[in-house]
Amino acid sequence: MHSAWIMLIVAGLLEVGWAIGLKASEGFTRPLPSVLTIAAMAGSFFLLARAMQVLPVGTAYGIWVGIGALGTVLLGILIFGESASPARLVSVLLLLAGLVGLKLSA
Repeated sequence: MHSAWIMLIVAGLLEVGWAIGLKASEGFTRPLPSVLTIAAMAGSFFLLARAMQVLPVGTAYGIWVGIGALGTVLLGILIFGESASPARLVSVLLLLAGLVGLKLSA
């Protein structure tokens, strides 16, 4: 079970990578970012599927999406200068609380 959680966390981090990569690839018009984005997608889906062999589907998918959303919002703020409004930051904290709740209830 422990390795399933590790695979799920890595899958979520790869989801962040491919989400950021989609922007960097500029609609798959830039070769290197495009290839890296597709590789991150494949790795993310593969590890998610492996984690789902052990973990409940709702928990695994929710945490995978949550890590991806949380990481992408934070990197959007840091890398792309997206809004860091108080409402957005509170929403990020609520998302984090939801992830912790899913993990504790699994």
